[in-house]
Amino acid sequence: MPNTASSAAAVATKRYILIVDDDLLLLDFLSEVLRHAGYDTAQASSSEQALELIGQREPDLALLDIHMPGMSGLDLAKQLHSQTSVPFMFLSGRGDSDAGKQAASFGAVGFVVKPVDEKHLMPAFEAGLARADEIRQLRRTELNLNAALAAGRETSLAVGLLMGKFQTDRNTAFEVLRDHARSNRRKVNEIADQLLTAEETLNLLHGAFNARLKK
Repeated sequence: MPNTASSAAAVATKRYILIVDDDLLLLDFLSEVLRHAGYDTAQASSSEQALELIGQREPDLALLDIHMPGMSGLDLAKQLHSQTSVPFMFLSGRGDSDAGKQAASFGAVGFVVKPVDEKHLMPAFEAGLARADEIRQLRRTELNLNAALAAGRETSLAVGLLMGKFQTDRNTAFEVLRDHARSNRRKVNEIADQLLTAEETLNLLHGAFNARLKK
């Protein structure tokens, strides 16, 4: 009997690729090649249709024809680059260095030259997908780093506040803050943020009291 759990996991981990081209025969060909290689695909014959599909589900990678009626692939790329995190490659009728430079300048992770040859398609496509994964990981790392730095700043400010309030050293202030967080099953930066907010509120109230006393 087939392993149902393994089959479900394989389906769940399929990479989702959006192909955008006004050439319907090429759309079918590219979809067939990618599906045969184990990818889940969706087709759009215009940039407008592509945006509708992306609104429903963001693909792991989009293949965009550069020249299409209405909104061109370049215009679609600009929108994806500025408003989404969807990585994209271009389908280009030119294979020279200028085409590569143009693709890079728009933020593309690669380009496939027309007429599309299955033998050359998959290496170019897989290289583009690998580059897209690298960029996605870098963005995720950057977000995590920024969050860690922000949390570190809050903790440092809170430790300084405790040092001033209780006339203690930095290590003792941090240990008290950490132990309090642990005993309340909270993160240190959450308690630090709570302390800083309370201090800001007290300062505002202090100013309000002073203003009232001067009347």
